[in-house]
Amino acid sequence: MKLSVNSHEAYAYTGGKPFDPALPCIVFIHGALNDHSVWTLLARWFAHHGHSVLAVDLPGHGRSGGPALPDVEAMADWIWDLLNAAGVQRAALVGHSMGSLIALDAAARQPERTSHLVMVATAYPMKVSELLLRMAGEAPLKAIQMVNSYSFAGLAAKPSYPGPGAWLQGGEIALKRRLQGRQTAVNLFAHDFGVCDRYAGGLEAAAKVSCPAGLLLGERDQMTSPKQTQGLAQALKARVLSVPAGHSLMAEVPDQVLDALRQLLT
Repeated sequence: MKLSVNSHEAYAYTGGKPFDPALPCIVFIHGALNDHSVWTLLARWFAHHGHSVLAVDLPGHGRSGGPALPDVEAMADWIWDLLNAAGVQRAALVGHSMGSLIALDAAARQPERTSHLVMVATAYPMKVSELLLRMAGEAPLKAIQMVNSYSFAGLAAKPSYPGPGAWLQGGEIALKRRLQGRQTAVNLFAHDFGVCDRYAGGLEAAAKVSCPAGLLLGERDQMTSPKQTQGLAQALKARVLSVPAGHSLMAEVPDQVLDALRQLLT
């Protein structure tokens, strides 16, 4: 589905169903150097079970045009601009990693329009090591390899998504390389990591959230450790669920993630 948002074309995957703004809406927000494709299985399930779905490509990512936005706050405003363009009055916000911070800030900006907030593979603060920030800026392809090695619970993750025989690590690398190569105006990997590292408004945003909130965490996540979520969970009064996976939990354990999301969005 293509929309015009702030004079730029924006893309959102609707789960294989025509978008109906009258249905309960779920917005899926991807993380750093990702796009809507990380949500396809989840988006399809909810779209075929009574929901309207918008799995977005953030500006400068995937099929959405315009420059990559400078910070979490700007991307949170963009989410509501996209929902206005789609004719959606109220929505559940589900975000992964960087997208979880965007979902949090968006829920704080318009709490009366947010039905649920789910933060997947999250942490706050979401600080990035100086080594990784420097590597992302100077040698992004090498940084992609490093991040990929930390994103799964083991070297031999069971092939599970998008189907039997899929190479999870290879697919993750290919997606990041494709997104990095398509954006010529900015080093997208360094940009996105910087956005995560700089965000400092998490607890203030959490205090403004009034909807049911949930955290969905990977038990073996080395990128956003579950230990870094205690203050956020308390501030949101969030329900916390865990799955046996690393940071890329939607790919590694898709069935468990779907089950957990169904619980947190009820």
